[in-house]
Amino acid sequence: MTDIRLNHLAIVVDDMDAALRFWRESLGLSQTGEIESFPAEAVDIAFLTVDDARIELIQPTTDDSGVAKYLAKRGPGMHHLCLEVSDLDSKLNELSSAGCELINEQPRERDGRRYAFIHPKSTGGVLLELYEKV
Repeated sequence: MTDIRLNHLAIVVDDMDAALRFWRESLGLSQTGEIESFPAEAVDIAFLTVDDARIELIQPTTDDSGVAKYLAKRGPGMHHLCLEVSDLDSKLNELSSAGCELINEQPRERDGRRYAFIHPKSTGGVLLELYEKV
């Protein structure tokens, strides 16, 4: 069995500064690092710490990215749940064999981690990211 733990909850925002003010100032959460830009995904991302997990704030940087389309269709709010697994390839194979719809059949890599998304149709309506540190 693969070890699984909560890594982060991702929230799409239309105003990063306003979102950070709320989470840092109103709730007192600590931001981990600076806001990072990811041009390949057309987003800016900021993380805040909550116990052993994090909240990820995602703001699109273009009007035509997947996240921008999501924001335009659904508005700001919960985007996905990220679970950390110890063996991403095994977990993806297990889910695929069980009939789950994988958005990424091959994991993506960034910043010392591998990740893949599972379609909400297979998870009861929640976009799920699986994450493995390398």
